Amino acid sequence: VAKFLRTAHHEFTYTIQEGLDAIPDVIYHLETYDVTTIRASTPMYLMSRRIKSYGVKMVLSGEGSDEVFGGYLYFHYAPSAEEFHKETVARVKNLHTSDCLRANKSTMAWGLEARVPFLDKEFLQVAMNIRPEDKQCSKDLMEKAIIRRAFDIEFEGANFSKKELTEGPYLPQNVLWRQKEQFSDGVGYSWIDSLKETAEKKVSDEDFAKAAERFPHDTPATKEAYYYREIFEHIFPQEACLSSVVRWSPRTDWGCSSDPSGRAQGVHESAY
Repeated sequence: VAKFLRTAHHEFTYTIQEGLDAIPDVIYHLETYDVTTIRASTPMYLMSRRIKSYGVKMVLSGEGSDEVFGGYLYFHYAPSAEEFHKETVARVKNLHTSDCLRANKSTMAWGLEARVPFLDKEFLQVAMNIRPEDKQCSKDLMEKAIIRRAFDIEFEGANFSKKELTEGPYLPQNVLWRQKEQFSDGVGYSWIDSLKETAEKKVSDEDFAKAAERFPHDTPATKEAYYYREIFEHIFPQEACLSSVVRWSPRTDWGCSSDPSGRAQGVHESAY
């Protein structure tokens, strides 16, 4: 994309070990044990440190787009346009417990300010009043098609000026129209798989079998969740701290997988 747009591109590669070493700090700053939030926040936390080291004070970030436009892969399973819309509203109202929690605290841990254009109030007023039928994805229509079309000068019916048509396109077609990769997966399949492998080694079968005894409130369902919960309660031992944590999960009552990873949904197509 940087080559296509002729912009300055800065790469940052972190090792699995660097990510694992950062997890306690990430849990401390984000005050959560939610699996998908920690998966996504750790690379963002490390990246924010690198960005701040360049002297950058503010960045733009894309939080809110999936909530506003129903971009998560489980939205393909919405039983109706009405239910699709209700879920977007609920997701937007709870952004402070998930994506905005991640974006705000992962960046501000290093004094970096993230601004989120998709959550501009005037933009939200327009976007949330669009007919849900015009946002809804299906087996024949990719998720967030309505916002993708806004950047696609080749789309039939696009309303671009001659100047814009000359200067465009804004993104390569293979990027603009590729399947949505949920951030907690898009940060790296190998990273996610390594987290699961690490938790498998650190949490014994015996300890996990007694998870309900150890953690009667919001009992961890996987060893990875158990691993994060142990770290969380070591940092925040007060029972009152538990009530502030909200776990991100798909709508299982729609018939989709309960696994927060987008890769767990049947509509997912491997991009890597």
